[in-house]
Amino acid sequence: MGLEGNQELSNFLGWVSIACWLVVYSPQIVQNYQLKSGEGLSVSFVAIWLIGDLCNLSGALLANLIPTIIILGTYYSVCDVILLFQIYYYRWKSARRSERQLLVDESEESTVYDEETPLLAGGAEAPTKKSMSKETLKFVTALLFVFAVGVAAWAVDRHLHRDNPRQKPEEVIEWRSQCLGWISAALFLGARVPQIVKNLSTRCEGLSPFLFVYSISGNTTYFLSILAASLDIKHLAANAPWIAGSALTVFLDLFVLYQFFHYRLEDNRRAEALEGSESD
Repeated sequence: MGLEGNQELSNFLGWVSIACWLVVYSPQIVQNYQLKSGEGLSVSFVAIWLIGDLCNLSGALLANLIPTIIILGTYYSVCDVILLFQIYYYRWKSARRSERQLLVDESEESTVYDEETPLLAGGAEAPTKKSMSKETLKFVTALLFVFAVGVAAWAVDRHLHRDNPRQKPEEVIEWRSQCLGWISAALFLGARVPQIVKNLSTRCEGLSPFLFVYSISGNTTYFLSILAASLDIKHLAANAPWIAGSALTVFLDLFVLYQFFHYRLEDNRRAEALEGSESD
């Protein structure tokens, strides 16, 4: 691949990236629904992510960047709003439940406490051993499926445009789009910090690791699709904020995954120690 790049390879990677990002929020949205809570997520993480996505989308539109960037920017923004809605909706429902509980008489309140309160003091649950190999297998299987969907989408797109192949749009380097792009890159990086800090206290409970698995895959194929389109200096300069934002957030997302597996391993050790003490 020379400086002019390979548009076909760029399209292929772009479709795989889109496939990853189309499902990236789904596991967390589903998990929030199942738990009736969004407390595994940091509000600052999602809010900063939303601002970054809006800046990213605005900059991409101003610079007339490749369609992949514009499609993803729009989709990200919508999903960010959904996650924020879940967090505050479930907080509102929890507050309503607490208010209703205050209205019950003392005997009913005592019965609810006896039957529904966790056995361990402070509401803590006994650690249960979870198979790390099964967790890893789920990640790999899910990724392979999403990649397969991306490849299928690319094949369909290629077939539809076989007589009129897609061409890279004319890119414009101008200060407004560059400023918005760099601001969004900084926001994407900064957004991970409050989530990493929150994980120290929540031990990643309520947080779906698939959010970050798909984010890593989506960001990696995303910036690779930009590089595959062309290595010309003008192209790289026009896309520099998006390349930097995607590439650097991968490392922070990897750290979040490290937190998740670290806490799961700790829980497994505690569960084994508890089983050993009970058998004695």
